[in-house]
Amino acid sequence: MTRSPTAEGVALAARKIAEILPPTPLLPLDVEGRTVWCKAECLQPIGAFKIRGGWHRLTALSDAERARGVVGVSSGNHAQGVAWAARELGIAATIVMPNDAPAVKLANTRALGAEIILYDRPGGKDRDEVAERVCSERGATLVHAYADPWVIEGQGSIGIELARQMDGQPDLIVNPCGGGGLTAGLALACPDAAVVPVEPEGWDDVCRSLAEGTIQHVSADAPPTPCDSLQTQATRPINFEILRERCPFGLVVTPAEVRAAQRLAFEKLRLVVEPGGAAALAAVLAGKVDLAPRTAVVLTGGNVDAAAFAAVLTGTD
Repeated sequence: MTRSPTAEGVALAARKIAEILPPTPLLPLDVEGRTVWCKAECLQPIGAFKIRGGWHRLTALSDAERARGVVGVSSGNHAQGVAWAARELGIAATIVMPNDAPAVKLANTRALGAEIILYDRPGGKDRDEVAERVCSERGATLVHAYADPWVIEGQGSIGIELARQMDGQPDLIVNPCGGGGLTAGLALACPDAAVVPVEPEGWDDVCRSLAEGTIQHVSADAPPTPCDSLQTQATRPINFEILRERCPFGLVVTPAEVRAAQRLAFEKLRLVVEPGGAAALAAVLAGKVDLAPRTAVVLTGGNVDAAAFAAVLTGTD
């Protein structure tokens, strides 16, 4: 029987993560006279929230599973989360990554000791097929970036921290969304909050899935996006079962709106936020969601190549 993520699992993940990592800062930001609370997951040891799901998943492995190693699929942040947890636990990690992943994410994943297998993202091999082949050959455990119950619960630990830091659950949580793992985890962690996923233009499969009531896929001619961490083809049933119950709609942001959010986060919060990590803030700043009295925005990652970030700040991108 396939395991389903639960609120109890999120609470367990939060306790496990609190034993090894301090809570990430919750920073106030004035948006048109209202305070929005920004959860700075870009300040995690790997520069992204994915460390949470990686730790919760790998610590749940049996001794036999640990001995056979793990395989992840990622453009970089999940890769680093799995690699970091694997290094801490003495587990061999192999990550299937696109050859156009940001150089900083490739370098950081290698530095954490993981083996990297590259694939061609545009028009190349299916990354999940590559990962499944490696798992089959090695007897390794697949640690999916978003369609894994432990990963979903681990990401949801952000919501537990938010509720503690805000003395109660937020009224509204706006978060970047790729495959829906974080969104589903937050929905489990904060059942009294409205949870709104935000995707980049052209990669809005979750938004369309919520609108249609069935899982939709990204178009074959989807445009390039700076939000590499949010380039997923479709959500999965394990995520969508939660999303359709808790998320009435999703939002879409443009590259220009994302760049504006990156600049503002740097200017006002003194944070380096990667494009995908700034998607939720972009939606808030663009006025695409009505703010609640207690609104939280998740800044999911800060792993961006220096030259690319400098171009954003100077407006030369």
